[in-house]
Amino acid sequence: AGVVMRQTHKAGEKTFVDYSGKRPHYVDPATGELIFVELFVAVLGASNYTYAEATATQQVPDFISAHIHAYQYFQGVTTITVPDQLKSGVMRACRYEPGIQRTYAEMAQHFGTAIVPARPYKARDKAKVEVAVLIVQRWILARLRNETFFSLAALNARIAELVEGLNTRPMRKLGGATRRELFEKYDRPALRPLPATAYEMRQRQQVRVNLDY
Repeated sequence: AGVVMRQTHKAGEKTFVDYSGKRPHYVDPATGELIFVELFVAVLGASNYTYAEATATQQVPDFISAHIHAYQYFQGVTTITVPDQLKSGVMRACRYEPGIQRTYAEMAQHFGTAIVPARPYKARDKAKVEVAVLIVQRWILARLRNETFFSLAALNARIAELVEGLNTRPMRKLGGATRRELFEKYDRPALRPLPATAYEMRQRQQVRVNLDY
């Protein structure tokens, strides 16, 4: 058997982020069509305090906005943010030196967090968020199946209610403590403050130059 290093999470050190493989949906009121969307999940390493929201896509603007909303929900920023190796945030998925998408890097610099992606094929790098995603699927998606929403905003309003329920639910493995109680005790005092100014996302477009420049 290989040697396994047990990861301990320091207060205020890491936010783990990922998307759920299972997706929620809402109904287009004009056509009745089911519009499937993405489910973004962020979890703090020390307290397991969790944030989730539905985004229309996994593309850069939605990916960045979801991070900003998570930091706002946490009322602070961890030293490190650990995404999975998805294309929105990480270019050239490499085991040790992934290139960080420029807008993502700028957002991280603005908030004062370092982006350290999980290494490919290293499950323990992202075990924390994978467990959080499973919990969100069981706690949130299971309840959404029996409810109907007619907009992304309405869906997210309900997700926000369910996230509050998740974070205030006693955890048997921790003697009945809640994620909110652990957050207030450990992570929140150690978080870096949110920046005084709002982050403005830059739009980039790659164009080709004509032969005459």
